[in-house]
Amino acid sequence: MVSKRKREEISGDKEVDKNLVDGSLTFESLGLDQRLLQAISRQQFVRPTLVQAKAIPLAFEGKDILARAKTGSGKTAAYVIPIIEAIIRAKENKPNESATRAIVLVPTRELAEQCLKLVNKLVVFCGKLVRGVNIAQNVSDQVQRSLLSECPDIVIGTPSRILAHVKSTTFQVKNITHIVVDEADLILSYGYQEDLENIQKRLLKTVQVFLMSATLTGEVNELKGLFCRNPAIITLHVDKNESEEDGATVEQFMVKCSEIDKYLLAYVIFKLGLIKGKTILFVNDIDRCYRVKLFLEQFGIRSCVMNSDFPVNSRLHVLDQFNRNVYNLIIATDGADEIAPEEQIKDEEGVSASNKSNEGKSKKGKLRDKEYGVSRGIDFQNVSCVFNFDLPTTSRAYTHRIGRTGRAGNSGMALSFVVLKEQWGKHKASSLETAKRDEKVMARIQRDQKMNHGGAEIKPFVFDMKQVDAFRYRMDDAFRAITRTAIREARAKELKQEIFASEKLKKHFEENPDELEQLRHDRELHAVRVQHHLKHVPDYLLPEAGRQSLVKDLGFVGIRKTQQNRIRKARAIHKARSKPKRADPLKSFKIRKQK
Repeated sequence: MVSKRKREEISGDKEVDKNLVDGSLTFESLGLDQRLLQAISRQQFVRPTLVQAKAIPLAFEGKDILARAKTGSGKTAAYVIPIIEAIIRAKENKPNESATRAIVLVPTRELAEQCLKLVNKLVVFCGKLVRGVNIAQNVSDQVQRSLLSECPDIVIGTPSRILAHVKSTTFQVKNITHIVVDEADLILSYGYQEDLENIQKRLLKTVQVFLMSATLTGEVNELKGLFCRNPAIITLHVDKNESEEDGATVEQFMVKCSEIDKYLLAYVIFKLGLIKGKTILFVNDIDRCYRVKLFLEQFGIRSCVMNSDFPVNSRLHVLDQFNRNVYNLIIATDGADEIAPEEQIKDEEGVSASNKSNEGKSKKGKLRDKEYGVSRGIDFQNVSCVFNFDLPTTSRAYTHRIGRTGRAGNSGMALSFVVLKEQWGKHKASSLETAKRDEKVMARIQRDQKMNHGGAEIKPFVFDMKQVDAFRYRMDDAFRAITRTAIREARAKELKQEIFASEKLKKHFEENPDELEQLRHDRELHAVRVQHHLKHVPDYLLPEAGRQSLVKDLGFVGIRKTQQNRIRKARAIHKARSKPKRADPLKSFKIRKQK
């Protein structure tokens, strides 16, 4: 469902709600440099958004800024534009001085890459004066040191990477005039509090601070006290009748079911097209990614996986192709959910972020990439539905997940599976430890949505199980084929392919960008026995509404097997060899004499 509210296009590939645009101002009236104005015009930014119109003049006055605005409102440009303008003015006054003047702190590598892309677009006409680098990318320390040795004007990275270079003296912060903490409501949850404190101690007291956030939480107030001196607080109210919290434009539903019924309902939902548009399906474990992917493959439903095992280049490529509508379904894990349930409980009860030193560990103790995150800080575009196949373990993680849909004035849907307590553990093959507390977590999520998110309600969604049960035997047939060995092989196979594509082919794709378009991440893994008949749904299984939703011709399903096992194949070859061969008279040079 897409909102019918009028929108005004202000950039090449995004639409921003017209209510978020300040119609009284233009970028020219803000007194920006002509080269910067030309770059803004090239990006088709027509008028500044509300957050930009309020933040940029305050930035020119030298005030610290704490901005809270909904996702898709132009917060990144609100701090990038005044920083670039300030650097241009400083370079004109002291043209021979070379020093880094701005630091942008972000929680994830993906967000760092997105920020650098915007910087590069806005300095396209003044590239010799202003240059930005991203030191959060997955390259060696030697490469990062060489980038910093050239004194780039803007350095973008995660707090851990910035601090590592500051301590090694390869990065001098004595000339820093601006510092940005982007996604301030998220950055502490990644365990960066100690890093932020150490960075703040090394900065001058006169540095100008930008704190950008989608929500005002206790963590944001903590950062405000750490960095800011009497900041100007910008809180945008888009509409008096409309809540500004994440999820305010999202219809939220939950389905109470057993663990194995998750797979049955997911099969029916995607095969019958009950969800339209692009979907992000969240699970709580990397192995679950591949179990769900292999399960859906059995029915011809294509999907791609995105998790912390992937190289950064692959994650960014998946994101880029998803935004360009190459894929409609991403199966993702959230880095914040790959920790022990006990730690999540403590976090929900208000334990300080400084006590979360083990947040990057899974319940098995394996280290994860703590700078990875899907639920926040990633610019997913035009997501119709967030599908919580596994319910997150905290209400905050739930809010972050559903914030991927219902953005920039569009409406969206969130669907969550909740495992009943008496049903947990009855089907061991599909069981997950975090599902044991689903009902308690959902009660907490419902309270949080009502109290802190404009009275948002999570409605129950009831399936007609009599019609759904007709698909159960097909679901069981597909699920039995997905063994632990198959999951392990699929995970290793895809990881090997992604590493090869990410590292070995990086330079080749830079020289041949057209070939990069052919690299897909939703290819079938075929780690299980292929059952071709499952890809088609027979008419007798479909309810009346389901027949209307399937507009494609199902095609012909053959009775004979398309592939034979090696024993039958060997028998067929032996049988063919034992038969006497007749000579082809058209290929023979022997001519019989007629009597």
